[in-house]
Amino acid sequence: MNLDPLLNHVESDGAIPPLDRWQPGQVGEMDLEIAADGRWFHEGSEMTRPRLVRLLSTLLRREEDGRYYLVTPVEKQRIHVVDRPFVVVDAEYEEAAGCWWLTTHAGDRLRLDEVHRLSVSATPDGALVPEVPVRFGLAARLGRNVFYRLVEHAEQQRGEDGVIELGLTSAGCWQPLGELPAEAS
Repeated sequence: MNLDPLLNHVESDGAIPPLDRWQPGQVGEMDLEIAADGRWFHEGSEMTRPRLVRLLSTLLRREEDGRYYLVTPVEKQRIHVVDRPFVVVDAEYEEAAGCWWLTTHAGDRLRLDEVHRLSVSATPDGALVPEVPVRFGLAARLGRNVFYRLVEHAEQQRGEDGVIELGLTSAGCWQPLGELPAEAS
């Protein structure tokens, strides 16, 4: 997979390529893994160049079969993702717009709204942790520090099934952070 032309493109404007329109004929598998904490490993060695991780993150998509691929116009390479490929490392509240902005470790910036809405799902070890859709079937888990920061601003809301949810409102949409334990009777 020749990444040099794409590396220059990403560096120049930071745009995400139109992966949804690319249907390459060559398909293979690459020894690349994204760990649950967002670190990238190629052939067992950690990738420590942020620019290269950013480039590869812009070429990543998840297909309907649930598998992850790095995609260029001529080829796609299947990779392994332990949990979610991205981790949210920062959150900022924009008071004028009434919304939260999240930033991933790969440099994506997302507005929590109807399109980028939190949901709570299980990690591979069974912990219930919020995630947010990013693009092309990809999602980001909330990092622990961001989760606690959002919890500081959270409210309680009783769901239709009587369960008390903890969450917050961003851009007019309820964003769940988890459920509170049932009260002892």
